[in-house]
Amino acid sequence: MRGARLAAGAGSLALASVLAIAPAASAVRGAPAGPGARPQAAPTTTKPTTKKPTQKPTAKPSTSATPKKTEPPAPTQPKVQCNKLEGQPASAITAEPWAQRRLDFEQAWEITRGRGVTVAVVDSGIGSDHPQLRGRVAASFDATNTTTADCIGHGTQVAGIIGGADLREKKVPFVGVAPQAKLLNAKFTNESSTSDSTQLPRAIEWAALHGAKVINVSVDAPDSAALRAAVRAAQRRDALIVASAGNVAQDQRGKESAAYPASYKGVLSVAAVDEAGTISNFSNLKTRIDVSAPGQNVISTIGNGYVGGLQGTSFGAPYAAGVAALVRASHPRLNYQQVINRILVTAEGGNGQGSGHGMISPMQAVSAVLDPNVQPDQTGAARPLSGAVPIAKRPPVDHRSRNIGLAVAGGALGLALLVACGGAVIPLGRRRGWKPGRAALPTATDDQD
Repeated sequence: MRGARLAAGAGSLALASVLAIAPAASAVRGAPAGPGARPQAAPTTTKPTTKKPTQKPTAKPSTSATPKKTEPPAPTQPKVQCNKLEGQPASAITAEPWAQRRLDFEQAWEITRGRGVTVAVVDSGIGSDHPQLRGRVAASFDATNTTTADCIGHGTQVAGIIGGADLREKKVPFVGVAPQAKLLNAKFTNESSTSDSTQLPRAIEWAALHGAKVINVSVDAPDSAALRAAVRAAQRRDALIVASAGNVAQDQRGKESAAYPASYKGVLSVAAVDEAGTISNFSNLKTRIDVSAPGQNVISTIGNGYVGGLQGTSFGAPYAAGVAALVRASHPRLNYQQVINRILVTAEGGNGQGSGHGMISPMQAVSAVLDPNVQPDQTGAARPLSGAVPIAKRPPVDHRSRNIGLAVAGGALGLALLVACGGAVIPLGRRRGWKPGRAALPTATDDQD
């Protein structure tokens, strides 16, 4: 059985440079760059050492037939050493990240920035000392029984996309989708993958129990009874789970299998796209896909700085989770399934296999006037549920019909003016016998007067 892994790139944390970040800005001290590289920030586990138990001598000889056994000391909690991750300064980001320009979620901020909604990041932890995440983490949980700190940076990257504070007045171009949402740190791993099938479900259950209305799970895990039970328990508490569709290496194209929890019913499954809106070549096509979001050449938070060139469905999911937080804040009476339906109905429309209902549309998801019970059909168009009638989207402008109408209206106006002019001039002409009129010249007598 394959273990749960963080869906960050085609099997790795890709830290290549991108146009919107200076060439050296993608390097992260403490973590190597390039596909297939194992992050140096992965923790090392130190096993406690124990000595053989010895029998302590007594003053008097023992009368027992057999010597008493001495119990070994109880095992201590394993120690984890997290290497310090340091990203590049904000000044290394030379342009607004393309994902922000493409989604333009700042339009929705006139309505809400996510205040009052709690989003859980089920991942490798959150670096809560980052300037854009400081004071944002309401509570933390550690299923690994080691530390709540983020030892590899993945969870911090996800958290930054969801809720990084707006520091543009301090010349920080990067912002999160829902900068006023609260975050929960639900840590389940210290590495890029884990074979422990209990830690991920425990983290999801904890997040739901602690009030998360949106739970981001950027994880590719196998199907299991424990994971299914955790997802169902969270949904019973009205938590909306957003999951990455999972990644696949190029040499495994066509051999991929479905990823979980993304393939479970009622989970918002997110694929990754590039700057052109094309499904990324690492995005899993065997997983059920609901929507797509930016997941290639992405910039986010790490350590106390920033990293660029991130790729993976891991980073598409938090963009969708941020949009879900905005919708839950602006439409608090909707349940988790109604919020998902709203996101699907307002998406831009699929563009091929693996794209689902298309790119998420933050402004439309927040502001569109829809019946609460609307849900999409298989083509992505809205259809009513239980007799409800949604308000249709405004049809595209028919420029040809508009131009014809303007021409007809202009001609009618001109004809009306001509008729009015004729009605005034024709009677005068008839009275004069159609002779031109002449002006009377003043006489000398008139001048003397």
